[in-house]
Formats: sequence, structure tokens, C-alpha cells
Amino acid sequence: MSSAFTFTPTSEKTETEPVAESKEVKDPAESPAQPEKKDAEEDEVEASPEVHFEPVVKLEQLDKIETLEEDEETLFKMRAKLFRFDKGLNEWKERGTGDVKFLKHKKTKKIRILMRRDKTHKLCANHYLSADLKLTPNVGSDRSWVWNVQADFSEGEASQELLAIRLANSDNANQFKEKFEECQKANKELSENSTETKEETKEETESETKAE
Repeated sequence: MSSAFTFTPTSEKTETEPVAESKEVKDPAESPAQPEKKDAEEDEVEASPEVHFEPVVKLEQLDKIETLEEDEETLFKMRAKLFRFDKGLNEWKERGTGDVKFLKHKKTKKIRILMRRDKTHKLCANHYLSADLKLTPNVGSDRSWVWNVQADFSEGEASQELLAIRLANSDNANQFKEKFEECQKANKELSENSTETKEETKEETESETKAE
């Protein structure tokens, strides 16, 4: 508890103040020269030579890191947040926020979905857009989709995951769905054409074998 501060003005003195004795002022020219103060010089610190320390561990400059995306064409890119369903805890877990992409390989023409976390760039979605995938609306949301994938390679090894993605708005969600299904169709046609080519090659080989 702080005490109140009061200020009491002092009364003016009525008594006559004693007059100081006058002192004779000497001419500065007649005064003996005083030595200059060396305080400033004493305060000055002599500049030290530059000191260079060699680091204990030298950090090598890393070359450009390849992500395999260099061999792919970006067909679709959009900001999103991804979730995965944790069966053990029976709840949704946030997997990361970043750019979701549909990438088409320049040689194989296969299309996959890829998503990396911001800053860390760690994978949170990485699998082909196969025909068996089915997007379903998330309950109570017009900007979120859920799908079940049999083989997602985000953690390095194939794992079955139940994923959910949330976009900024319903328009973005519809664009995502449209492109998702378009890429699924392209992969299906590619797979069918590949199967037909293999069968034709097999028939030609058998025919040549019989002819011999």
C-alpha cells in the first residue's frame, strides 16, 4: 500500500541573506597556463587488430535437392489442409497445410497427388490417382472431401489411409473434385491402353513362336 505524497511549500525567508565576500577576478592572461586534461586521451582505447576465428565445423554447401518433381508436369495446384483418420484414437489428425498438386510424369504419363507441409516440405500425401478412389463430401462441410487410399507413400512405405482435405471455399472444393476425377479418368485410360499393348505384344510373340 503506497503512502500519499504531499508537498509542503517552504516559507520565504524574511531574514537578510549574508552577502558573500567578493573575490578579486584575475585576468586569464596573467594566470599560469594549466596543463590540458588527458581524460579524453586516457579514455581512448587503442584499436585492436581484426580477429578471425576459424569455425570448428565447416558447413558444406548442399547441391540442389532433387524431389523427383523435376520429371513431372504440374496439372493442378491449390492451397489446402490435409487430415488423416487415426483408427487407434478414433479421431482426425491434422497432417499438414500446404499446396496440393496433381503431377503428371513426362515419360510414363501417370498422374499422382502430392502435398508437402509448409516450411518443412515433408510429404503428407503421395499416391496415384487410381480409378478405385472415390471422393465423398465431409459431413457438415461444403469445402471438404474424404477418400480412402490403399497405398499412400507419404511415410516412405505404402500404407492404407483415410484422408480428408479442406479447401478455402466451396468453389475451390469443386475445382479440386473436378480435376481429381479428370486425372483418375486419364490414369484409367492409360492403364487400359497399356494392358492392350501388352496383350498385343504377347499375341505377336506367340504368333512368331508358332511360325518358327
